[in-house]
Amino acid sequence: AEIDLGALRANVRALCARAGDAAVMAVVKADGYGHGALPCARAALAAGATWLGTATPEEALALRAAGLPGRMLCWLWVPGGPWRQAIEADIDVSLSGMWALREVVAAAREAGRVARVQLKADTGLGRNGCQPGADWEELVGAALRAEAEGLVRVTGLWSHLACADEPGHPSTDAQLARFREMLAHAEARGVRPEVRHIANSPATLTLPETHFDLVRPGIAMYGISPGPELGTPADFGLRPVMTVSASLALVKHVPGGHGVSYGHHYVTSGDTTLGLVPIGYGDGIPRHASGTGPVLVDGKWRTVAGRVAMDQFVVDLGGDDPRAGAEAVLFGPGDRGEPTAEDWAQACGTIAYEIVTRIGSRVPRVYVNGKELG
Repeated sequence: AEIDLGALRANVRALCARAGDAAVMAVVKADGYGHGALPCARAALAAGATWLGTATPEEALALRAAGLPGRMLCWLWVPGGPWRQAIEADIDVSLSGMWALREVVAAAREAGRVARVQLKADTGLGRNGCQPGADWEELVGAALRAEAEGLVRVTGLWSHLACADEPGHPSTDAQLARFREMLAHAEARGVRPEVRHIANSPATLTLPETHFDLVRPGIAMYGISPGPELGTPADFGLRPVMTVSASLALVKHVPGGHGVSYGHHYVTSGDTTLGLVPIGYGDGIPRHASGTGPVLVDGKWRTVAGRVAMDQFVVDLGGDDPRAGAEAVLFGPGDRGEPTAEDWAQACGTIAYEIVTRIGSRVPRVYVNGKELG
């Protein structure tokens, strides 16, 4: 997996330009969407991002342990999480309910330090976040009391959009209206947040009214459009960062009627050559790509023949005879005619987010263009 950090920096600069006056949080959860959290975080900060965002506290603590500076938010907590470690590492923590506030207050007392907290509102996504109405009023009031005691500082108010990748979806306006109502309540009670934020990648790219003080691009930072109906990466001035390729482990001639891979769901229609690609579902290649996944070999698009196995899959080379060791490109930016992550997503009935994020640790990452130029 070749990771082009020059492309990532250019993507972050493009996103900063779209964000206008809003700050940019580079989201590097899930090991930087499969690209490598640490090198991608460093590149994003060099290109103008001023915040880093992770899902789990463990992800954020790993970045701090590696020496990454600056503001950082993590938002997916469970009871008994490492609150004190996060407080001592100057990480902003997200709270969606009273149990979390109680735990962070206790940790702040133990640490003898003020915890930086951000209150998350459920404006309609229905996942994490505090419900509007009485629940939000209770959480805001309790957070203000903890702030008055010198135990927490409410640094942010935030939420997350459900359908920003679907142009014109009515839920987006409804969520924005609810967010503004919940902001108004908290600020009327005395909350003075440093940042208010709701914009994910599609909202950063297409909905400037959602930008508030901060935007949180994730997949767009890695050069992938959050939805094909919104536009291609090039439409937004973005370039895919990851290219996944392998060397053919074997090329062999087989007769017609030869079964290929488990279950013989593919049988050769005549004399042909088969190429063995040494990567499989154990490396994150979707088994759903069996019979559909596109691969560029010897300048031509091939298709996965038969089932994807744990460590390997086969392509039918149609009688062509490249040497063993020839490059098979699964996906990349598309410059050389190779498939893209979006092509794989379409072939597998999923989204490009999943294609890049699931590439496993057995696939080595090779970083190119790592040094900032000029």
